[in-house]
Formats: sequence, C-alpha cells, structure tokens
Amino acid sequence: MRLQFNSHSVPVVASGSTMSQVPKVKFFNGKEMPVLGLGTCLAKGDEVRQAVQLALECGYRHFDTAALYENEEAIGDVLGKWISEGKVAREELFITTKLPMIANRAEDVTKFLMMSLKKLQLSYVDLYLIHFPVGMKGKDENDILPKDAEGKIILDMDTDLISLWKAMEEQVDAGRAKSVGISNFNSEQIDRIMKSCRIQPANHQVEIHAFHQQKELRAFCHKHNITVCAFSPLGAPYKEEAKDKPVLQHPVDLHGCRWGKTPAQIILRHLIQLGIVVIPKSTNPERIKENFQVFNFSLSDKDMRDLDSLDQGRDGKIFIFKDSLLGVSNHQNTHMIFHFRI
Repeated sequence: MRLQFNSHSVPVVASGSTMSQVPKVKFFNGKEMPVLGLGTCLAKGDEVRQAVQLALECGYRHFDTAALYENEEAIGDVLGKWISEGKVAREELFITTKLPMIANRAEDVTKFLMMSLKKLQLSYVDLYLIHFPVGMKGKDENDILPKDAEGKIILDMDTDLISLWKAMEEQVDAGRAKSVGISNFNSEQIDRIMKSCRIQPANHQVEIHAFHQQKELRAFCHKHNITVCAFSPLGAPYKEEAKDKPVLQHPVDLHGCRWGKTPAQIILRHLIQLGIVVIPKSTNPERIKENFQVFNFSLSDKDMRDLDSLDQGRDGKIFIFKDSLLGVSNHQNTHMIFHFRI
C-alpha cells in the first residue's frame, strides 16, 4: 500500500510484506528507513525491554537508541531473542544508535560502535549518528556525560567534525553501519561535512514538532538529499520545559475527531505527510499502540496548512542545550549553533 501524500511531502516508498502498512523514506544510497519508529530515550532496564517487546508485537521494526541512553543492552536482549527464535529477520529491522559525545574523536569511533553492537547483539546497525557536534571528556568509557564540581560539562575543545566524519565513513566501509548521519547539527555544520565528505550523511535527527518545525533546516537537508528524523515529535510532554508549550493540547488538533483520531495521531500524521520520519518515545502500552495507528487516514491540504501554521520557529524549541548542558556554549563548535538555539 502506498500512502497518498499531499504537496507538502517528499517521496516515500512502500515497504515490504512484513511492514506493509509502514512506508519508508529512501536514503541517497538506496537504503530505506521506516517513517515511524520507537524512541527509547530515558527508558532503561525492564521498562525499555517491555516497551520494545510490545512494539515488536504491534508491528514496529524501527528502533532508535544511543550510547547516551544507557539502554542498548536491554534493547539487545529483546532483539536478540526475537532474531534467534525466528520471530523476525535481522533484515526486517531498522536499528539506529549514536556515537556519544565523549567519543567525538576519530580514533574512538570504531571502539564505541563496536561496544554498541555488542550490547545490541548485532553485527551492524542500519544507521549510526554523531549524537551531538560538541565533544566531551569523560574519565572513562562509562563517564557518558562528564561534569565538573559545578555541574558544568567537561568539554573536549579539540573536537574536529571533519576528521570525526571520516571515521564515521570508515564504519560504512567496514560494514558496521549501513548508513551514517548526524543529530543536533545546524546547516553550517552540515555544509562543512558536505564539502569534504566521501560518504554523505544519510539522515539528520533533530527536534521537530508542531511548534518547532525547522522549516529552513529541513529545506537545507532536502537540497542535499539528507532525510530528516524528528525526535520528540509530540513536543516532549514528559519534560518540565514542555509544560508551557503543550503541543498535544492545541485546539487545531481536535480536527482529528473526524476520523476518531487522537491529537497525538494527528500530530504524527502531519509530520509523516511532510516526509519526516518520527520516533515518538513511549513506554506506555496504549500509547505505543496508538502511535502506530497513523496509516489508515490522511490529512487534507487545509489540515496540513492549519498544522503548518502552528510553527513558532525558535520560540517553539523545547531542548535548549545551553541550559541543560551547562558550559557547552564555551565549545569552539558552538559559535555556529546559537541561531539554532543550542
């Protein structure tokens, strides 16, 4: 089945038999990424095991994690069991993980990806991302978010995005990653990589939701054939900072009553019709099921325009990293990020 997208969208391709209801975006290299996946940030241990188990049962085959989330091993327990028992083929899964900031050095990329692969019980990931353009200095490989006595991030001031990207390319050469990409970058940083890369970024994962639609950045990525993935596509209702920006409570979302759909389903559908991959994070069984039920209806052009109009630009951003990662604005790579509201 191919979904009917309106003029706002970018091309997607129909998926294979196992994921017949979930379309995919196509990377520059021909690889395909399901437009809906399960985000796992902040979920650990049995909580994330249960979430991944239920998601697999519901039909999810796209899962997003990161070394920073410290849940790769728990996710790997579930994935490994499903694969070993023949419940799912590895080729049916799309797994994304990310290089932690303490490894933003060319010589550390292979080591940290291999650590992630061991925890995930996989021989390769479908997508490996540089999680953040700023490097940090940990005491060891487990000091994943190093801070000093004042609570400020301990920065690695020698972060070199160009040499780091070359090391990411080597992961594709070695078969440890089918594709590589970036997260939380701005257009200037992406442009630097595009001018020197041998293998270009396939995907950019960044905060996108109804109040912060990143239209200029999306246009820049589209120009360079870089697909876009939205983290926190529902406006991160679990975050304290989001309480003043309740995306799910905006009246325009009530248009969904015409289809018997929830505000969350309308918001996700809006982004999907824009050609954006969405990875809503949840450990709630009902919400995991609900978030997957967005492929049996379409928004009209008027609905899309109404939702487009909710964009608040920079003012709608929830993840302000210079506040949550104290001291990060002192890094040499952040002088180009301020317009991006790091």
